[in-house]
Amino acid sequence: MASVSSSDSSSSREKECNPPNNSPSSSPDLGPSLLSKINSHLDHETDPNLDPDTDYHNLADPVLLGQSDSLLGQNDGLMLDSGDDFTDAEDDLSLPTNRAVAKSEITRMLPAVSEAIAPESCFGWRKTYLMNPFANKRKSKSIDEGQDNVLPHRSKVEIISTTSRAAVEHAEEFVHKVWEAGWRVAHHASLPDWLKDNEYLMKGHRPPTNSFAACFKSIFRIHTETGNIWTHLLGFIAFIGVAIYFLTRPSVEIQWQEKAVFSAFFAGAILCLGFSWIFHTVYCHSERVGKFFNKLDYCGIALLTMGSFVPWLYYSFYCRLEPKIAYLILIFVLGISCIVVSLWDKFSQPQYRGIRAGVFIGLGLSGIIPAMHYVITDGFYHAINCASLGWLALMALLYISGAIIYAVRIPERLFPGKFDIWFQSHQIFHVFVVAAAFVHYHGITAIANYRLTLGDCLETRNS
Repeated sequence: MASVSSSDSSSSREKECNPPNNSPSSSPDLGPSLLSKINSHLDHETDPNLDPDTDYHNLADPVLLGQSDSLLGQNDGLMLDSGDDFTDAEDDLSLPTNRAVAKSEITRMLPAVSEAIAPESCFGWRKTYLMNPFANKRKSKSIDEGQDNVLPHRSKVEIISTTSRAAVEHAEEFVHKVWEAGWRVAHHASLPDWLKDNEYLMKGHRPPTNSFAACFKSIFRIHTETGNIWTHLLGFIAFIGVAIYFLTRPSVEIQWQEKAVFSAFFAGAILCLGFSWIFHTVYCHSERVGKFFNKLDYCGIALLTMGSFVPWLYYSFYCRLEPKIAYLILIFVLGISCIVVSLWDKFSQPQYRGIRAGVFIGLGLSGIIPAMHYVITDGFYHAINCASLGWLALMALLYISGAIIYAVRIPERLFPGKFDIWFQSHQIFHVFVVAAAFVHYHGITAIANYRLTLGDCLETRNS
């Protein structure tokens, strides 16, 4: 009797879990409906970015992550780990970097899932299975050993079938969590062409985000632009502080004329450093946004150069109006010409890197003309000790050295992939720019102090 009862029970379960082949639901096609839901979600998702503090492994459904690897062949290729910012970035080649890629991945996945699904799953077993999705390996082992106490009368085919169905049912939720989780750093080879600026930086790149919020959140993450952002962001904050201190001094200490002259330098430095860190922050937003802020970045360099010359020319030719006006006009004409060239679309392309460096070096070297004029008229000793020509020369050396390092891309050219995150050429260039700006500030402060306290006009003294 026990044997007959067991047989009847087994037959009943088989009948319950496997409907006849002519059943309308014997071959369910879940692909189109699931893809429609996923497309709808992706098309209406507005913020595809991850909170960097979120642990994505805890968000993802363990059924999908633990059971569908062999079916999908991705080996957790879609899993995100915000804590692993740039290591093993080669794996990022399979990561979706935009909605279109995600749709393509899901579309490619569906045929394999549908093909693996049996005519109909045993919903009672599936309910039991989903309550403990981590027990799949233990259950499979029990079946292999003939132990019927865990999953009696179930075959491996039915286990795969139910696992596949569970993966399909959780795919939409998984995609939703992927896009809430956001981006992961990518390998250089996986970037679109407009983000491939330096082929010697191999990994740790930000993918396109199409989100300003994601771009500004990336300031606090580790990637190839982190150093570029912070070097000029800190310099930007520092010069704002110096400018506020200088311009708010009482008039009895600093006259309004001096404040106006120094304001040209402060404005140039703040705009240059501000445009730079903002550009490096939003560069990965989109091609259109990246090009726009890249042009502002180059314009900022020209503005800093022009602003730097104003106080030096003003105090060096303090008593000579004609040469002072002539050299100010020369510098502004050259600076505006650089700005016009910077607005050329091709100027920002990687192959014009050397030309960019040459243009801005040439603008800076134009200061040799008024410097030589001063040496000829006032003497070398007076130029060094009273006109801060030595500080001006140090500033020029820092600017030129930084520009050359930027143009030849050392050290990453010599050691590709070794300076992806820190100490790359662009970061060194940024440090030199900030240092040169502070050196110049010290120099123009010294010459202003000489003119306003100890100095006088040579023409008046000689007469």
